[in-house]
Amino acid sequence: MATGRFEMSSLVDEAVARAGEEDFGEATWQEGLAILLDSLESDARLNDLGVEIALGGVVDYLATRLALTAWRRDHPEVADGTVERPIVIVGQPRTGTTILFDVLAQDPTLRAPLTWEVDRPVPPPETATFESDPRIAEVQATLDMVESVMPGFTSFHAMGARLAQECVRITAPEFRSMIFNAQFRVPSYNHWLLYEADLAPAYRWHRRYLEHLESRHPAEQWLLKSPAHLWNLEALAAEYPDAVVVQTHRDPLKVVASVSALSAHLRRMSSDEVSIAETAEGYAEDIFLGLDRGMASRERGTFPSDQVVDVHFSSFRADPLATVRTLYDALGRELTDATEVRMRAFLAGHPDDGGGGRYSFADTELDAGALRERARRYQERFGVESEPVR
Repeated sequence: MATGRFEMSSLVDEAVARAGEEDFGEATWQEGLAILLDSLESDARLNDLGVEIALGGVVDYLATRLALTAWRRDHPEVADGTVERPIVIVGQPRTGTTILFDVLAQDPTLRAPLTWEVDRPVPPPETATFESDPRIAEVQATLDMVESVMPGFTSFHAMGARLAQECVRITAPEFRSMIFNAQFRVPSYNHWLLYEADLAPAYRWHRRYLEHLESRHPAEQWLLKSPAHLWNLEALAAEYPDAVVVQTHRDPLKVVASVSALSAHLRRMSSDEVSIAETAEGYAEDIFLGLDRGMASRERGTFPSDQVVDVHFSSFRADPLATVRTLYDALGRELTDATEVRMRAFLAGHPDDGGGGRYSFADTELDAGALRERARRYQERFGVESEPVR
């Protein structure tokens, strides 16, 4: 692995040269980036391609931060935006959050941040050209290249320039995001993020990002999604106290098996030393930490009960539209016939994975009995059925 590539100053200089700006806004990003770079160099076992992917991503996020900060400086009206009563999907990874997010995003009265505008946010999208912006094709070409380099990844996790994008991509320029641990083996960074980091700066940046995106293409109501919010409901509530939280639920053993397979597949693009078993060892701890924190937050009433709705993965798989109708009733929203037609069309074009035929719990080499016991309180608390593990 190339040495001397992980110096923060050189990466900052590269981003400044690309963006033509020097103001990063708050300096809070520096702590996370320093820890991330150290973990990438020391822990990630990157191959040559992995070094380029990891550091290229860092420069991209830094350049995005510079560009957004400059745009807000030059267009102070962006700060006049308001993000009111966002709907935030917070379930664990691999619990149906993505498909639920994408289905709800078919409602024209909800505004989900789309992949192309999150990846290329400057200048902010315009209503008049939102469906024809040339950045859509540019981002789609990049995503198509990812699939060619890493065949089969989209069967794990759908990607598309016009698909809704989750919040871990929005908080990445703050370098307080779970996206990095999903892509790379960075245990020291992940430990800092989960146990030591203050997430308030990430959520401040998140709001600024949304204000930017809606400044020329207004949002009637934002629809947001990230499993990472479940670990940080207090920080979410501090920034968005009026948020409506939708928590998805699934058997934690299936979650561990699925997210470990997904992350291992993703990490293999950057490292030649990846195993599902090692990936699962870390994710098992993280998943149960998230469940415990989520339960504690719910019990403390971090969000009032009338601002929280639970959705079960099994119910959604059995009848997606019935689940959506129940959810809309709980949210006090009207599901129009036209929106339901759009949702049905989306589901027809994006069938599910059949319940996880691409991965096996046995690949994790974890003790199913021990994890089942650890999951008991969560499953009983939310009525989550156990799924067969194999």
